[in-house]
Amino acid sequence: MGEPPFDLAACVARVRQRDEEAASRMVEHLYPLVIKIVRAHRSPRLAEEDVAQEIFLRVFAKLDQYRGEVAFEHWVSRVAVNVSLNALRSLKCRPELRWADLNEAEAEALGATLAGGEPSAEQSVAARDLVEKLLDCLNPEDRLVISLMDLEERSVAEVRRITGWSEAMVKVRAFRARRKLRKHLERFQRRENL
Repeated sequence: MGEPPFDLAACVARVRQRDEEAASRMVEHLYPLVIKIVRAHRSPRLAEEDVAQEIFLRVFAKLDQYRGEVAFEHWVSRVAVNVSLNALRSLKCRPELRWADLNEAEAEALGATLAGGEPSAEQSVAARDLVEKLLDCLNPEDRLVISLMDLEERSVAEVRRITGWSEAMVKVRAFRARRKLRKHLERFQRRENL
């Protein structure tokens, strides 16, 4: 015969009494749920283990607030979603791409581009990934206009029809979005030249 089924309610009660073994078992039981939520809401700039650890720290710190009105897993899920979204929001406050965020192929593709050359065939996939990372630095509207105009090569009139913006708004937003992307590339170029 195997182990008896895991009793989460009893485990939570023991954790409230500062039982470390119960806390470890609770983390072990809830980890698959938490990591699934983290992976659904994470940015490549965030280490999923760090976010998961932050979630468990918050669960233990706020455990006294759990009143049992909903299933404990549901309560933990809400904590996990809130912590994950807060981590993403903190990145949006400073949406910058750092050299350390690039893998080796992306760094080589960027280096070739900054040097005025063309990326090799091998580097072109990495260059596409780099473009995606740079686009992640933009807000959704700026990303949309750059994707439509520069990646899909649509005209201002087509973008106007798709978005419902005026032509002037499309042109201004595209100009500003390109300027933001240029600033990110200039930062890379300054770091490369250091």
